[in-house]
Amino acid sequence: MKMKMVGIGLVILSLASGAWAQNADSSSSAAASSPGQGGVKSGGDSGGVTATSPQYVLQPGDVVQVKVYQEEDLTAVSRIGKDGTVTMPLIGAVKVVSNSLENATIVIRDLLAKDYLVDPQVNLNVTEFAKHRFTVLGQVQKPGTYDMPSDESVTLLQAVATAGGYTRIANSHRITVQRMGEKEKKLIRLDAEAMAGDKNSKPFTILPDDVIVVGEKWL
Repeated sequence: MKMKMVGIGLVILSLASGAWAQNADSSSSAAASSPGQGGVKSGGDSGGVTATSPQYVLQPGDVVQVKVYQEEDLTAVSRIGKDGTVTMPLIGAVKVVSNSLENATIVIRDLLAKDYLVDPQVNLNVTEFAKHRFTVLGQVQKPGTYDMPSDESVTLLQAVATAGGYTRIANSHRITVQRMGEKEKKLIRLDAEAMAGDKNSKPFTILPDDVIVVGEKWL
């Protein structure tokens, strides 16, 4: 490989994000226990795009493209693995997860400059954002797994609305969230009815891979 002297790299940003989608079913809008709760788009299509800043923090599942100016052999497209690394020619696995785009670019540039190139110009793009999902089960109209938008959070009430809202026998006082902790699953018990009625209550934020189960009334 020909080694070239080039200037210090600039970070090139890609544009992407998931988009919010309102559920067209009338039961969905009735499901939210408080007004103004939007839905989340279901399925694999992430919708439109929004700008991502150099401070965007890379996550497992993101697909990144690395280019080095005038070094085509070093171009690499790689999905960030669960171990937080991407694989590149010459330098192998590089841990980039939890780094911003800007910092990840510097890490790769410094590794190339250490043993292989002089002042390499590195461009780092996110070509596909990791898909995060949550699941809603139990007494909702449309149980299933739904995509989370990449640029917005999802509250408990929004998640229920996305799943079509409560069924006739749903008990909004009895909702559990199964969440994976560092070592084991956690079971969180919630009262969505009380949360919706308390203006001072902080919305409960759903995290990727959460499983929400809506209980039923004891008839």
